[in-house]
Amino acid sequence: MANIYNFSSNVLLKRIGLSPGKKLLVFLISLVAITIPLSNIYNSISLIFFVLICVLSAKKQEISLRFPLLLPILLFGIMVLSLCWSLDSKISLKALGKEASLVFIPLAFILNRRLNRRAVDDILKNYSLAMCLFCLYCIIRATVRYSSSGNIDVFFYHELSGPDLNAIYCSALISLALFEFISRKNKTFWGYIATLFLLIMVFLLSSKNIIIIDVALIIVYYIFFSGLTKKAITITVCLFCLFASALGYYGKIHERIAHEMRPVAVPTDITGVHNVTVGEAWKTDRFTNNHYFNGTAFRAYQIRIFTEMLQEDPIFFNGYGLNTSSIKVDQKAAEHNIFHGSGEVVGYNKYNFHNQYVETFADLGFFGFLIVIIIVLVNLINGLTAKYFVHIAFAVLMISLFLTESFLWRQRGVVFFTLFYCLFNDLRPLSARLLNLLRPNKVKELEQV
Repeated sequence: MANIYNFSSNVLLKRIGLSPGKKLLVFLISLVAITIPLSNIYNSISLIFFVLICVLSAKKQEISLRFPLLLPILLFGIMVLSLCWSLDSKISLKALGKEASLVFIPLAFILNRRLNRRAVDDILKNYSLAMCLFCLYCIIRATVRYSSSGNIDVFFYHELSGPDLNAIYCSALISLALFEFISRKNKTFWGYIATLFLLIMVFLLSSKNIIIIDVALIIVYYIFFSGLTKKAITITVCLFCLFASALGYYGKIHERIAHEMRPVAVPTDITGVHNVTVGEAWKTDRFTNNHYFNGTAFRAYQIRIFTEMLQEDPIFFNGYGLNTSSIKVDQKAAEHNIFHGSGEVVGYNKYNFHNQYVETFADLGFFGFLIVIIIVLVNLINGLTAKYFVHIAFAVLMISLFLTESFLWRQRGVVFFTLFYCLFNDLRPLSARLLNLLRPNKVKELEQV
């Protein structure tokens, strides 16, 4: 029966011009990856197409349950269970649609044989080239807007990333492409230009957290992975640090970073707006509409109200239910009298926790939080074990980004993370002992099988 299914599905795919195999899989995964920064509809269509083709081309002998791929599915299972105790089951049910990638992407990988390193590198190259083109589009769009408005802000932060894509999320997407270009051996002239271009884009988007992580990871690459001599490493790292410092001190970029790193004591400015410090965000009981939170202070406030929720409600093991902690966040905003918005200005009460670990704990309880911790640790450990720089960089970037964003609670975030998590952690392995015993050219042949 299984043979009949495989024969009929393969015939169907060939009739529509698709031949099942590694090349098709590389193309489909690349398609999903490069549509992430576009409107959600394009990414959803490419994702449906990817999963459908994987189901049709699946062969029984290639299907196997791999532990890393089961973890996102398990997280989704807890999300489904949270409907039973959710504060608002309609909100949770609606949110499940955005989280479906946690099931469908691992399922697509499970139904196919593992990809080798060359296939993964091909996907990353396709993705990196697409990100360069996307960044070029952003610059051209900003230039057109600047020519009509004369406002230099169009080249920075959310103005640069566009109305449909958060600058922090955009920085994360670009960073992975940057790491791929950085780690390429024997770079061409255009490879160096693309690396420089993506690095400048990360700085223009002005996400302090991602800039710091990217700079640190690039330094780590040159010290431990580049294979350069000690003298060359020293010169390269020094030149890179000088260049990064020069970018960081450029007017608007420096203003943005300094804005998030204010000292503890900040006086009320001449407009009457009081800039809330981290200490005030943690201790002040009642705020006013004149209290302004920068990103760091607001995240401190959100962690503070989460600790209050843990003390006031029995949510330690099960949470409030998927996406319903927002109800309690709104109630806490009323309790502490923070700005509720006016006109088109969104109030602080409408923001989520901006911390994936806290968000998961509040919505799904301890066991959901534990699964997220296991996922990021498995991701990091596998990257370190394989000594694969792009994988390590991706793992570190996600661990740090989860501290400042509820990344998995947004469609782009969950597709980006789940796709590359599965891609990196489902690589066809070669044992370390075998790698040490075999000749380099033989290892290369095995990796290409």
